[in-house]
Amino acid sequence: MGILIKNICAVLPGQTPEAEFVPTVTDVYLEKDRIAGIGQAPAGFTADRVLDGTDRLLTPGLVNAHTHSYMAFMRNCADDLSFMDWLFGRVDPIEQKMTDEDAYWGACLAILEMMKTGTTCFNDMQMNIHQTTRAVKESGMRAVICRGLVGSGNDEAGQTRLRQAYEERDAFRDCDRLSFRLGPHAPYTCDEAFLRIVAEEAKREGMGIHMHLSESVTEIENCKKDYGCSPIELAQRCGLFDVPFIAAHCVQVTDADLEILKKHNVSVVTNPASNMKLGNGFAPVPEMLEKGINVCIGTDGAASNNSLNLIHEMSLVTLIHKGTHRDPQCVSAVDAFRFATIGGARGLGLEDRIGSIEVGKKADLAIFRLKTPSMWPVNNPIAALSYSANGTEAETVIIDGRVTMENGRVLTLDEERILKETEKIMKRIGNR
Repeated sequence: MGILIKNICAVLPGQTPEAEFVPTVTDVYLEKDRIAGIGQAPAGFTADRVLDGTDRLLTPGLVNAHTHSYMAFMRNCADDLSFMDWLFGRVDPIEQKMTDEDAYWGACLAILEMMKTGTTCFNDMQMNIHQTTRAVKESGMRAVICRGLVGSGNDEAGQTRLRQAYEERDAFRDCDRLSFRLGPHAPYTCDEAFLRIVAEEAKREGMGIHMHLSESVTEIENCKKDYGCSPIELAQRCGLFDVPFIAAHCVQVTDADLEILKKHNVSVVTNPASNMKLGNGFAPVPEMLEKGINVCIGTDGAASNNSLNLIHEMSLVTLIHKGTHRDPQCVSAVDAFRFATIGGARGLGLEDRIGSIEVGKKADLAIFRLKTPSMWPVNNPIAALSYSANGTEAETVIIDGRVTMENGRVLTLDEERILKETEKIMKRIGNR
């Protein structure tokens, strides 16, 4: 199917560091699942559909580089708590009552929210195999799935979770929009022996790793007490960084930790709303940028955020660091846009497929309305996304060349049923 997006302001990659992204009014041609032409129709192109881009902004689909989609029905159930009380006092008891079907509807709710705010790909750590993957496959979304791993040495529980990770990967090999990584949860739920096993498994299977690292002060203190080093030093020692690695949070880090991350080309996902809400602090994003570390951006789960709106995170990541560093230029709107697009794609190992509007890449795109009171006049489209938008401006979403949302309505999911099913879940679990 050929789609022509006509007369639209597209954020194209620039050619110099000074012009990293260049908003350009142009025509964009999509053929099947790819971007086939920009500015000029490819030979033999036929438009089956024409989308009018007047007063609209075309961006690469946003990449939410760290979340737990199944938690979407838990929003506003565990608020104003310290991190460990939040995790073990509120979230874990809900998870113990959760069924596989609950996880599926939670993932559907998450995908609905993400798509409605311009996200086309997310990196997920989950517990119930086949459920988030099922929701992704049905919705047309793109995702990297990591079965959360918890283990102690070579215990049966850890081995079972590893087998489940491989089972899920193998069951969904036919879906081009799904990729898989191993997901050791954190240094406080996986001991050193198990982390070494995960590192060897990842190398053997040719898989990357996604893990929470250095999120809270308590985590740092306990890691030093148990292992005599920081969580990032522990990960290096266990060989986890010998494969492509995406580290969620990295809030409590030292200069030595940053040097390790840089040395091993680790991508870091900053989750500003979640980190603030749980009182954990802020990742030192400006210092990471100075060292050349690839920074991505994520929402974390709705149980701690309580939103999956990446536009909101783009605003927070710029404003937080300007304020804490008393430097209005330390994290710019351009930086935030990079974190949410090509930076996230790079962290997930998908930069050759998504993350920028280029001929040959997958047609994963978001169209935002510009002619709204909050966005108009459009003096700087990229700045408008970080400083003016709230996410409701997302109008149309295209994933893998397929229109999955049009005029703000998701075409691939039954929104009313999802809202009803997730309401029933919380009534049953009883944590309202």
